[in-house]
Amino acid sequence: MKKLGLGTKVFIGFVIGILLGLIFKEKILIIKPIGDIFLTLIKMIVVPLIFFSITSGIFSIGDVQKLKKIGTKTLIYYIGTTLIAGGIGLLVAHIFKPGNGIDIDSIKTSSEYKAANIPTFGETILGLFPSNPVQALAEGNLMQIIIFSIFLGISIVLIGNKSVTLRHFFEEGTQVMYKMTGIIMAFSPIGVAALMACTIGEYGLGIFGPLGKFILVDYIGLISVIILMYLFMLKFIAKIPLSKFFKSIGKIWVVTASTTSSSGTLPVTISVTKEDFKVKEELAQFTLPIGATMNMNGAVVYYSAAIIFVSQIYGIDMPISQQLLVILMTTLISVGSPGIPGGGIVMTIMLLTTLGLPMEIVGMIAGIYRIIDMGHTSLNVTGDVVSTLCIARSENMIEDEQLNVNKINDIKY
Repeated sequence: MKKLGLGTKVFIGFVIGILLGLIFKEKILIIKPIGDIFLTLIKMIVVPLIFFSITSGIFSIGDVQKLKKIGTKTLIYYIGTTLIAGGIGLLVAHIFKPGNGIDIDSIKTSSEYKAANIPTFGETILGLFPSNPVQALAEGNLMQIIIFSIFLGISIVLIGNKSVTLRHFFEEGTQVMYKMTGIIMAFSPIGVAALMACTIGEYGLGIFGPLGKFILVDYIGLISVIILMYLFMLKFIAKIPLSKFFKSIGKIWVVTASTTSSSGTLPVTISVTKEDFKVKEELAQFTLPIGATMNMNGAVVYYSAAIIFVSQIYGIDMPISQQLLVILMTTLISVGSPGIPGGGIVMTIMLLTTLGLPMEIVGMIAGIYRIIDMGHTSLNVTGDVVSTLCIARSENMIEDEQLNVNKINDIKY
């Protein structure tokens, strides 16, 4: 009998978790610590994995000019796709009008979410750059770690042969982190089952209340991005067969749906991109950690839809110029959002405040945010992979033209 691959085991755990949640409902929350331990272990490896992989990925590319070219393409793809995703989010919200018919009084009585101190736009941009890299590593500020790793990797390239010992340190450190990732991911079927069981047990079918239509529209927006943008990029730029792509990306989705963390899914994302799509290691180690922190296609769909959602509830007519400003703002703040405590909810408050819109709805969104964040994270990571495949194709950094699909469920860590 053929041994089940890790991807198959994770999917089985995913399904079992859903069933347990539906059967036992709130009682299943007793196993919540199991899922929390798995998430904690994932978080444990994220910081050193990003630090080692980006640094080694940069000096492995070697040529400073090629590094500049790849870096420029990475920014263009990430910013460009985020802008388009924001536009799609606005369009879908206008078509389906999720805010129409919602009772404002019910929102006011159920909204108790209190905003934390929200940084200004200038403070957000300044916060991307580390004044103390050791502190950034200790606090797990991923964007600051990425900035420092980029500078460190470039510096190692520039000093040439003098950095041989340092190169070996980061190369071996990267391999150690991959091995540690394999050890932790061996427990992922159990962790994913526990996380999904608790999510379904806590929310159940009750999520489809006043915000049911918004949840549906949010997911329609996410699917629209895949259909309208990613399919085009895969077929005409990356030139990857769609059937092969979705067979592989499914392994990532079952993890993103349970962890709701692009960074937490990073070990799996890198592994699938290297093993299934045969993207060269140095490129995957460079583009994917950056994407996990700044390329938030799914989040921007939500931000844009949420703004229109609120304006529809209160009967506020937003001019086209203000809607275009929403797309630009959501793209810019998506870069800074990973370093802000509270994530998407805090960013929602920031957007509503900046645009002068009521914030009462935030309390209700906070209550169901994990449900919609499962989709946001899945699209965020899918965007990272699609953009990386496009860059890899243009730079001839896909090692094997015949993608290995036969081993899709058998990644070895």
